[in-house]
Amino acid sequence: MIIPITLLLQGLPASDAPPPPASTCDAPVYMVVSGRTLDRDRMIAYGRAIAESRIYEQLGGYYVTIPKPLETFEGDVEPGHVNLTVRFPCIENARAFWNSRIYREEILPLRQDPSAGDYTVIVYAEAPLREDMVGRVGDNRYSGAFSVDGIEQVDPPVVGPDAPEGVR
Repeated sequence: MIIPITLLLQGLPASDAPPPPASTCDAPVYMVVSGRTLDRDRMIAYGRAIAESRIYEQLGGYYVTIPKPLETFEGDVEPGHVNLTVRFPCIENARAFWNSRIYREEILPLRQDPSAGDYTVIVYAEAPLREDMVGRVGDNRYSGAFSVDGIEQVDPPVVGPDAPEGVR
């Protein structure tokens, strides 16, 4: 029998599986941007443009990490390496950010041609909160609603189920 990873992370037997997530935007995800910054000044302008656009605010996105490491416990880190994590209330809102016209046409070009950094951008699901942690940390949920309505998207989308194969 295959046990879903979310159950392993929770420490629950498969028979105690929680119900599937609702169709609402209530399954938080983390967008992780990791790599080496090549042009700090341009990346500062890029970050400022994201802040001024208020696109994260509209979609419920917020930074959960400061990109520069405090310490390195294992391995070698290249000079200029960053790892920035943004939390969104659901994958749809992370996609709406990435596919938004303002991001694709006005903000993203600030760090491209030539590239201001060599980054990967990956989205991860938030792990369920273990039962023993309930009441000891945040509730693992958003209490406000954040909609993708009104966020103009590029056509075709760059990510998501409607994106053409090989488009980035």
